[in-house]
Amino acid sequence: MEELLTLKDLLIKGDVQGALIIVEELTEMSRNDIIKTIRSYAVILLLHLIKQQAENCTTRSWEVSIRNSVRETQRENKGRKAGGYYLTPEELLETLAEAYLNAIDEATLEVEEGRYESEELEELVNQEEIINRALALILSGESS
Repeated sequence: MEELLTLKDLLIKGDVQGALIIVEELTEMSRNDIIKTIRSYAVILLLHLIKQQAENCTTRSWEVSIRNSVRETQRENKGRKAGGYYLTPEELLETLAEAYLNAIDEATLEVEEGRYESEELEELVNQEEIINRALALILSGESS
């Protein structure tokens, strides 16, 4: 809120250069919030993909959670008024990779009722395959 008041004051004073700096800061703050939200959905998505691969099965609950995470990620990533996307496919891939460790940690609590430690679970699943599958699911709806 403070930034908006500063922006208003700068515009009233005619300080366009100062106002542009504030706009850049606000844009970066907004983008960071979007990335944080996408990362949260990515953890949920990856968690269920890890469980599917580790247990070689799925449940309706996991499938619904996967679909919801994909839809919410797509929704968050889509630009509102200007169109386009906040994150490129490369940035989405990076975000998924960052979320993977949290997803593995969460999965240790759920896969086979908490049987595995993180390191053991990581050996059971293929990180690259899971991340690429998550990315493919997210990107599959972006062209439609």
